[in-house]
Amino acid sequence: VNGAGKTTTIGKLAKRLQREGLNVMLAAGDTFRAAAVEQLQVWGERNNVPVVAQQTGADSASVIFDALQSAKSKDVDVLIADTAGRLHNKDNLMEELKKVVRVMSKLDESAPHEILLVLDATMGQNAIAQAEHFKQAVGVSGIAITKLDGTAKGGVVFAISQQLGLPIRFIGVGEQIEDLRPFEAKAFTSALFAQQGE
Repeated sequence: VNGAGKTTTIGKLAKRLQREGLNVMLAAGDTFRAAAVEQLQVWGERNNVPVVAQQTGADSASVIFDALQSAKSKDVDVLIADTAGRLHNKDNLMEELKKVVRVMSKLDESAPHEILLVLDATMGQNAIAQAEHFKQAVGVSGIAITKLDGTAKGGVVFAISQQLGLPIRFIGVGEQIEDLRPFEAKAFTSALFAQQGE
Protein backbone atom coordinates (compact mmCIF):
# COMPACT_ATOMS: atom_id res chain seq x y z
CA VAL A 1 0.00 0.00 0.00
CA ASN A 2 1.35 3.44 -0.93
CA GLY A 3 3.02 5.38 1.87
CA ALA A 4 2.63 2.66 4.49
CA GLY A 5 6.34 2.56 5.29
CA LYS A 6 7.35 -0.60 3.41
CA THR A 7 10.90 0.43 2.56
CA THR A 8 11.60 1.77 6.05
CA THR A 9 10.16 -1.41 7.56
CA ILE A 10 12.47 -3.46 5.33
CA GLY A 11 15.50 -1.49 6.47
CA LYS A 12 14.57 -1.95 10.11
CA LEU A 13 13.83 -5.65 9.59
CA ALA A 14 17.20 -6.16 7.89
CA LYS A 15 18.94 -4.69 10.94
CA ARG A 16 16.90 -6.86 13.31
CA LEU A 17 17.78 -10.02 11.34
CA GLN A 18 21.45 -9.04 11.28
CA ARG A 19 21.41 -8.69 15.05
CA GLU A 20 20.09 -12.26 15.17
CA GLY A 21 23.21 -13.35 13.26
CA LEU A 22 21.60 -13.80 9.85
CA ASN A 23 23.19 -12.83 6.53
CA VAL A 24 20.72 -10.49 4.77
CA MET A 25 20.33 -9.14 1.22
CA LEU A 26 17.79 -6.61 -0.07
CA ALA A 27 16.06 -6.52 -3.47
CA ALA A 28 14.89 -3.16 -4.85
CA GLY A 29 11.70 -4.37 -6.53
CA ASP A 30 10.03 -0.94 -6.38
CA THR A 31 11.24 0.12 -9.79
CA PHE A 32 8.59 2.81 -10.32
CA ARG A 33 10.12 5.42 -8.03
CA ALA A 34 13.82 6.20 -8.29
CA ALA A 35 13.61 7.50 -4.74
CA ALA A 36 12.50 4.06 -3.52
CA VAL A 37 15.64 2.41 -4.90
CA GLU A 38 17.78 5.17 -3.39
CA GLN A 39 16.01 4.85 -0.03
CA LEU A 40 16.61 1.08 0.02
CA GLN A 41 20.25 1.59 -0.94
CA VAL A 42 20.65 4.02 1.98
CA TRP A 43 19.23 1.37 4.30
CA GLY A 44 21.60 -1.16 2.75
CA GLU A 45 24.60 1.10 3.36
CA ARG A 46 23.46 1.94 6.89
CA ASN A 47 23.13 -1.78 7.71
CA ASN A 48 26.07 -2.94 5.59
CA VAL A 49 23.68 -5.14 3.58
CA PRO A 50 23.97 -5.67 -0.19
CA VAL A 51 21.13 -4.35 -2.35
CA VAL A 52 20.28 -5.78 -5.77
CA ALA A 53 18.78 -3.05 -7.96
CA GLN A 54 18.22 -2.16 -11.60
CA GLN A 55 17.26 1.04 -13.35
CA THR A 56 13.96 2.81 -12.75
CA GLY A 57 11.23 1.20 -14.84
CA ALA A 58 12.83 -2.26 -14.87
CA ASP A 59 10.61 -5.30 -14.44
CA SER A 60 10.12 -5.81 -10.71
CA ALA A 61 9.93 -9.59 -11.05
CA SER A 62 13.23 -9.74 -12.93
CA VAL A 63 14.97 -7.62 -10.26
CA ILE A 64 13.73 -9.95 -7.54
CA PHE A 65 14.61 -13.04 -9.61
CA ASP A 66 18.17 -11.72 -10.04
CA ALA A 67 18.36 -10.97 -6.33
CA LEU A 68 17.19 -14.47 -5.41
CA GLN A 69 19.80 -15.99 -7.75
CA SER A 70 22.48 -13.83 -6.16
CA ALA A 71 21.30 -14.64 -2.64
CA LYS A 72 21.38 -18.38 -3.36
CA SER A 73 24.87 -18.21 -4.89
CA LYS A 74 26.21 -16.24 -1.91
CA ASP A 75 24.56 -18.38 0.78
CA VAL A 76 22.49 -15.46 2.04
CA ASP A 77 20.14 -16.49 4.85
CA VAL A 78 17.38 -13.97 4.17
CA LEU A 79 16.44 -12.03 1.03
CA ILE A 80 13.96 -9.22 1.66
CA ALA A 81 12.28 -7.88 -1.49
CA ASP A 82 10.73 -4.43 -1.62
CA THR A 83 7.87 -3.86 -4.06
CA ALA A 84 6.05 -0.76 -5.23
CA GLY A 85 3.12 0.48 -3.22
CA ARG A 86 -0.21 -0.28 -4.80
CA LEU A 87 -3.89 -0.21 -4.10
CA HIS A 88 -5.77 -3.48 -4.19
CA ASN A 89 -8.11 -2.22 -6.93
CA LYS A 90 -5.31 -1.74 -9.49
CA ASP A 91 -5.50 -5.07 -11.34
CA ASN A 92 -2.30 -4.62 -13.36
CA LEU A 93 -0.28 -3.94 -10.22
CA MET A 94 -1.81 -6.90 -8.40
CA GLU A 95 -0.90 -9.08 -11.41
CA GLU A 96 2.66 -7.81 -11.11
CA LEU A 97 2.80 -9.09 -7.53
CA LYS A 98 1.49 -12.47 -8.66
CA LYS A 99 4.26 -12.54 -11.28
CA VAL A 100 6.90 -11.85 -8.62
CA VAL A 101 5.67 -14.85 -6.62
CA ARG A 102 5.64 -17.10 -9.74
CA VAL A 103 9.14 -16.05 -10.78
CA MET A 104 10.57 -16.65 -7.32
CA SER A 105 9.06 -20.13 -7.17
CA LYS A 106 10.89 -21.04 -10.39
CA LEU A 107 14.20 -20.78 -8.50
CA ASP A 108 12.92 -22.16 -5.22
CA GLU A 109 9.62 -24.03 -5.13
CA SER A 110 9.05 -22.98 -1.53
CA ALA A 111 9.72 -19.28 -2.19
CA PRO A 112 8.66 -16.83 -1.07
CA HIS A 113 8.81 -18.17 2.46
CA GLU A 114 6.99 -15.19 3.95
CA ILE A 115 4.89 -12.47 2.35
CA LEU A 116 4.47 -9.55 4.71
CA LEU A 117 1.86 -6.92 4.02
CA VAL A 118 2.87 -3.57 5.50
CA LEU A 119 -0.13 -1.50 6.58
CA ASP A 120 -0.35 1.99 8.02
CA ALA A 121 -2.22 1.95 11.34
CA THR A 122 -3.88 5.26 10.48
CA MET A 123 -5.83 3.56 7.64
CA GLY A 124 -8.36 2.20 10.10
CA GLN A 125 -11.03 -0.09 8.68
CA ASN A 126 -9.76 0.37 5.09
CA ALA A 127 -6.81 -1.77 6.10
CA ILE A 128 -9.08 -4.81 6.41
CA ALA A 129 -10.23 -4.63 2.79
CA GLN A 130 -6.65 -4.06 1.64
CA ALA A 131 -5.38 -7.05 3.59
CA GLU A 132 -8.16 -9.30 2.31
CA HIS A 133 -7.41 -8.50 -1.34
CA PHE A 134 -3.66 -8.95 -0.92
CA LYS A 135 -4.16 -12.24 0.92
CA GLN A 136 -6.32 -13.57 -1.93
CA ALA A 137 -3.94 -12.35 -4.63
CA VAL A 138 -0.54 -13.44 -3.31
CA GLY A 139 -1.07 -15.43 -0.13
CA VAL A 140 0.02 -12.85 2.41
CA SER A 141 1.30 -14.79 5.42
CA GLY A 142 1.75 -12.01 7.95
CA ILE A 143 1.33 -8.31 8.60
CA ALA A 144 3.52 -5.48 9.80
CA ILE A 145 1.61 -2.48 11.15
CA THR A 146 3.42 0.86 10.96
CA LYS A 147 2.88 4.29 12.44
CA LEU A 148 1.56 3.12 15.79
CA ASP A 149 3.52 5.93 17.42
CA GLY A 150 1.12 8.60 16.17
CA THR A 151 -2.56 9.17 16.74
CA ALA A 152 -3.60 5.74 15.46
CA LYS A 153 -5.29 3.64 18.10
CA GLY A 154 -4.31 0.34 16.50
CA GLY A 155 -7.58 -1.48 17.16
CA VAL A 156 -7.65 -2.48 13.49
CA VAL A 157 -4.75 -4.81 14.26
CA PHE A 158 -7.08 -7.24 16.00
CA ALA A 159 -9.79 -6.99 13.35
CA ILE A 160 -7.33 -7.87 10.58
CA SER A 161 -5.83 -10.73 12.49
CA GLN A 162 -9.18 -12.17 13.54
CA GLN A 163 -11.12 -11.72 10.28
CA LEU A 164 -8.35 -12.89 7.97
CA GLY A 165 -6.48 -15.31 10.16
CA LEU A 166 -3.25 -13.40 9.55
CA PRO A 167 -0.67 -13.08 12.29
CA ILE A 168 0.71 -9.66 13.12
CA ARG A 169 4.47 -10.17 12.88
CA PHE A 170 5.81 -6.68 13.60
CA ILE A 171 4.70 -3.25 14.70
CA GLY A 172 6.39 0.04 13.92
CA VAL A 173 6.31 2.40 16.87
CA GLY A 174 8.71 5.15 15.83
CA GLU A 175 11.33 6.47 13.44
CA GLN A 176 14.39 4.85 14.98
CA ILE A 177 15.86 1.64 13.61
CA GLU A 178 15.03 -0.24 16.82
CA ASP A 179 11.38 0.90 16.65
CA LEU A 180 10.31 -2.15 14.64
CA ARG A 181 9.25 -4.66 17.25
CA PRO A 182 7.85 -8.17 17.18
CA PHE A 183 4.14 -8.04 17.89
CA GLU A 184 3.27 -9.21 21.39
CA ALA A 185 -0.48 -9.32 21.91
CA LYS A 186 -0.42 -8.94 25.71
CA ALA A 187 1.89 -5.93 25.70
CA PHE A 188 -0.03 -4.35 22.82
CA THR A 189 -3.40 -4.84 24.54
CA SER A 190 -2.09 -3.33 27.77
CA ALA A 191 -0.74 -0.31 25.90
CA LEU A 192 -3.96 0.07 23.89
CA PHE A 193 -6.16 0.10 26.99
CA ALA A 194 -3.78 2.43 28.82
CA GLN A 195 -4.01 4.79 25.83
CA GLN A 196 -7.83 4.69 25.87
CA GLY A 197 -7.86 5.59 29.57
CA GLU A 198 -6.04 8.87 28.89
